[in-house]
Amino acid sequence: MINIFFSLLYSNVGTRLNNFVLFFFRIAVSLELIFAHGLKKIGVGTELAEVVPNPLGLNEVFNQVFATGANLVMPIFIIAGFMTRLAALPILAVTMTGYFIVHFNDPILVKDTPLMYSLCFLLICFTGAGKYSIDHYIISKRKK
Repeated sequence: MINIFFSLLYSNVGTRLNNFVLFFFRIAVSLELIFAHGLKKIGVGTELAEVVPNPLGLNEVFNQVFATGANLVMPIFIIAGFMTRLAALPILAVTMTGYFIVHFNDPILVKDTPLMYSLCFLLICFTGAGKYSIDHYIISKRKK
């Protein structure tokens, strides 16, 4: 079981350049998610906090807390490269729900935002954090 956990942390994208690009990419995408979508869910930059759509009929408080956590807390984990693959899952749940359910019948100009976030965080979920991350540090300490 512990080996499965550590295999989720491991990520090798090859060269130093690839690792640096992945480092920059995960920081840029996560910061954009926080500033463009996360902060308005707690009322920063707006008069009132954004009410998150609830197309799945979940408990309203759970739905709001889950979406806020996915847009504010999980990107911080991804920026740090800590539990990166697991942190991407709640973000993907929110963005894919936005794309496939909330905006399914909308024009592409409306639904392109959740699609692009979904693709970005799918890439991060599949590749992991790379060498410049807490995940890599944990793995390298375990191997010693």
